[in-house]
Amino acid sequence: MPRSRNVSSFIMTSGAFAAVMGPGLARASDAAGKIDTGDTAWILISTALVMLMTPGLAMFYGGMVRRKNVLGTIMHSFIAIALVSVQWVLFGYSLAFGPDVNGLIGNLSWAGLAGVGTAPNADYAATVPHLAFMAYQMMFAVITPALISGAFAERMKFSTYLVFSLAWTTIVYDPVAHWVWGAGGWMKGLGVLDFAGGIVVHATSGFSALAAALYIGKRKGFLQESMPPHDLPLTVFGAGILWFGWFGFNAGSALSSGGLAAVAFVTTHTAAVAATLTWTLVEWYYRGKPTMFGAATGAIAGLATITPAAGYVSSMAALAIGAGAGLLCYTALNAKVKFRYDDSLDAFGVHGVGGMLGTVMAGVFASTAINAGGSNGLFFGNPRQLAIQAGAVLLIAAYSFAVSMVLFKVIDKAMGLRVAKDEEIEGLDISQHGEAGYTH
Repeated sequence: MPRSRNVSSFIMTSGAFAAVMGPGLARASDAAGKIDTGDTAWILISTALVMLMTPGLAMFYGGMVRRKNVLGTIMHSFIAIALVSVQWVLFGYSLAFGPDVNGLIGNLSWAGLAGVGTAPNADYAATVPHLAFMAYQMMFAVITPALISGAFAERMKFSTYLVFSLAWTTIVYDPVAHWVWGAGGWMKGLGVLDFAGGIVVHATSGFSALAAALYIGKRKGFLQESMPPHDLPLTVFGAGILWFGWFGFNAGSALSSGGLAAVAFVTTHTAAVAATLTWTLVEWYYRGKPTMFGAATGAIAGLATITPAAGYVSSMAALAIGAGAGLLCYTALNAKVKFRYDDSLDAFGVHGVGGMLGTVMAGVFASTAINAGGSNGLFFGNPRQLAIQAGAVLLIAAYSFAVSMVLFKVIDKAMGLRVAKDEEIEGLDISQHGEAGYTH
């Protein structure tokens, strides 16, 4: 993703001096004269679409758990909107996209959105207000820790979740976003392709989710008693909202309303439908019946997998990527039973595996005929891009897993991670929030 830069503007009018910083830079944007209203409208719409994905995730996850945990699970996503947005405005955006420090992190000169106003920033989005780009990126930051919550649903203390999410966003998400998308970021300098977050969003959250599942341990009764989704229609509705919002997630990452957005829009849908069909057919073959739960999960797997490649590959490549996602992510979900780890809502199997697969496939199918700002992949005569993609996603997976494991250990010693056994039996809705999702 491109990036922009702004400095505080000092304006003299009628002999009076006004120091204007942050959002109040209308005159600066007028002077720049580069704002495209069509591009700006598309980015603002895409921002709203991506924001809606987090409540969609809340419903997707909420329907999968038992009745006694539905509100606690929904709360994980809903509170992330507030918590991460505040962090982003105060200092997160500056760390992720602020002026570069040795390729590793942004400095704090944009903390509190100082200098982030309505003038475009050519480093990121040259035709939309810097504030619009900041808000768009905020919604990516919001949903990422919420994705992790699927791994420890039904057993983590809410207070611990808040501390972990804040620390994780600051130590994992912000630096990785800078490495891959920030101007001066070292992975961006190597030519890593990540159109909309296969590495930054899905690999980080997926492998952190694996760390969570392994460290926190299994739910009481896991593999000993049935734990079916308590409201599958709610899960399917959430999947539909996620699918709808994903058009803003991927097509919005073109940062303009032109042809590249159209490419990403079509590849996003193509991969999703291919994964849905593949998952359904594979499940039908192995289990004897196709399930609605499988179809919905397959769609999300396809969407997660195409994310890093959406603006670099053709529609036929997206079809192949989606089919691969349906097969590989289905296999990964079933592997958790074999290996006996409790990734409650399959955050690793869908997002970790899908994000890794999509990132690698970008190195296979990417073409400069699709996006001149990208690179050719293996199938277009550039095997080096495949090596770059594989190395980058493996490194980020290891970093996310290791840092998350350390965070869990530190927070566990400081305040404990899991609810008490009797609270887990009672359910998190009552024990953590004092309310019930259903009164009859």
